[in-house]
Amino acid sequence: MTGRATLAWVAIAFIVGLGLLLLQPLLISGALGKGPVAGRAHAWVGTVLVVAIILHVVGLCITSPPDVIDLLLSRSHTPFRIWGAVAMWSAFGPTICAAVRRQFRLRAFRAGHMLLAMLTIIGTVLHALMIEGAMEQLSKAILCMLVLTATVWSIWKRKSLRNIPISKTR
Repeated sequence: MTGRATLAWVAIAFIVGLGLLLLQPLLISGALGKGPVAGRAHAWVGTVLVVAIILHVVGLCITSPPDVIDLLLSRSHTPFRIWGAVAMWSAFGPTICAAVRRQFRLRAFRAGHMLLAMLTIIGTVLHALMIEGAMEQLSKAILCMLVLTATVWSIWKRKSLRNIPISKTR
């Protein structure tokens, strides 16, 4: 694969991932349907989102291995790289949390899953706004604003951060 094709792959994976981040809060809040179908769609979109993140990072490893190594070894502290790493690692959190959700009370699971998802969204939006070239600035800003708005609206609608039990005491 040529360098240009790999860069396109990196950009497409990022844009698809950002679009999927818009769908996630809308699916779980019931704005795009309700019931088990929306829940399954939320799970599948989350899985595809993680795959898009992996493709994005693999593409970066192919096109710029020294930059990826510098980031992983904490030798490069540029803000867009830091927010990209925060977003990537925090994106794995809700996935792992969902895989072991039966180990937690429902409210604790929802709170943990949502907090990790919010960190992913904030990190991704900051990363996206600092990168130039993947998208035109205005369309990127609009998509980022839609992602943030959908997230805040979903949290407000669900109100699931209230009365979170700290332990499983009965």
